[in-house]
Amino acid sequence: MRHGKKVNHLGRTHEHRAAMLSNMATSLIMHKRIKTTLAKAKALQKYVDPLITKSKEDTTHSRRIVFKYLQNKFAVTELFREISSKIAERPGGYTRIIKLGNRLGDAAEMCYIELVDFNDTYLKEGKTTSTKKSPVRRSLKKSTSTSEKVVNTPKEDTASVSEE
Repeated sequence: MRHGKKVNHLGRTHEHRAAMLSNMATSLIMHKRIKTTLAKAKALQKYVDPLITKSKEDTTHSRRIVFKYLQNKFAVTELFREISSKIAERPGGYTRIIKLGNRLGDAAEMCYIELVDFNDTYLKEGKTTSTKKSPVRRSLKKSTSTSEKVVNTPKEDTASVSEE
């Protein structure tokens, strides 16, 4: 039984799992989006988010720590140059998992894991991180203005206005 065990071993030895996560993290950093199984994506998310947090502080020490995990100098350069500048204001949650369904061969749950600030479809809709919202303060009291009802007014017929 796995009572209290928080690490998903993914059916691999420690060395194999560490090498696989390192390679997947490098691919995620270089390509910004990869397709994998859901279990591997969840393990990769726990692996890569602390590395991206380390990249916010561009020092020799943080570069060496990240290189220890990635073992790829091109990925480290990409992480510290491009990715860290885009996620500077983001307090966490750098990756997103999008479920795709089951694989035909073995019915494994498949998904995309991607870097949040690099998905063009979400950025076009106006969901950018550069707009800083003020925090909303909510009170415990419920408003008692439920007696006031909004009356819908009928809209004017635009067809009669446009015909001249």
